[in-house]
Amino acid sequence: MEKIDTNTTAPVDDRGMARLLGSDTWTRCAPLLTDAGAQCYELSHILSDTMPSSPFAQELKVAASPTTGIPGTRHVGNKEMLTGDFTQQGTHLDALGHFGVLPEVWAGLEPLPLADATYHGGLTQAEVKPVPEKRLARLGVENVPPIFTTAILLDAEREFGAGAPLSAGFSIDAEHIETMLRAQGLAQRGIRPGDVVYIHTGWGKFWEDPVAENSDYYRKGPGLGFSGAEYLASKNVVLVGLDNPFTDPVNGGQLSGLASPPADMPEGLPFGTHHFNLVKAGVLQMQNMRLHELARDRVWISCTVILPLRLEGCSGSPVRPISIGKPSL
Repeated sequence: MEKIDTNTTAPVDDRGMARLLGSDTWTRCAPLLTDAGAQCYELSHILSDTMPSSPFAQELKVAASPTTGIPGTRHVGNKEMLTGDFTQQGTHLDALGHFGVLPEVWAGLEPLPLADATYHGGLTQAEVKPVPEKRLARLGVENVPPIFTTAILLDAEREFGAGAPLSAGFSIDAEHIETMLRAQGLAQRGIRPGDVVYIHTGWGKFWEDPVAENSDYYRKGPGLGFSGAEYLASKNVVLVGLDNPFTDPVNGGQLSGLASPPADMPEGLPFGTHHFNLVKAGVLQMQNMRLHELARDRVWISCTVILPLRLEGCSGSPVRPISIGKPSL
């Protein structure tokens, strides 16, 4: 399989690393699907308007419409209306067009220099989203193919939290990943091109629906550090998913400007893992995953299926990922 080359001048593939999916990844799922004792695990939270809400997106609301009928028939029907930034709420997948980068830090006082922004593969703002008020012209979620491949679960809570959620700001680096692979008996198999990697931090235990008034879920959290993202990208993974809100680690007080980002984040890029995955490496991301059952049953290797909605020109999609694998209790 191909290796990442962020300096290539070849045409940009809007699928990113999802281009590696195909017969190789499908075939290696077969033994997992036919293994006696295999179970299906739901990896998403229920989507509702009382769930935790991202501070970076408009709150999602689900409104019921009145029951109606069809005149001249015996039919009645029900429907609902969804409002808010539903592509970035709940268990969702980030498309490559979700994140870009500026050449210099924007202070926020002057107009946002969108013309200088670049995205995955060096695409410019004019190429990705030429009209700020309209949807993406490139790198939208409709380009993400059905993800059907093997998933590796890394249990950071078990290895580094002694069974408790990792502390806010805990940054999972390359060494942590190799330690988990050894501890879970996965070192020989390793992480293969086309794999999906799930990381269980335990932070999902703080997901509450309805949200408690003093909830810390979206205020801080552990996450995948910059060197950890580089390590996974070097293995040609397609996607990384965590049971946390940001993918990145976030220190307490960071979002309100009272604390600095974790030390391994590049200057001016407090969400450096987002930047590296989406802009540099073309690795997709999922957030707000439900991983505690996979971790409880020690399903370290599974067949995973992720189907983002084919939303034209959108920066992400709500998803209902599943994994099929055998418990090893």
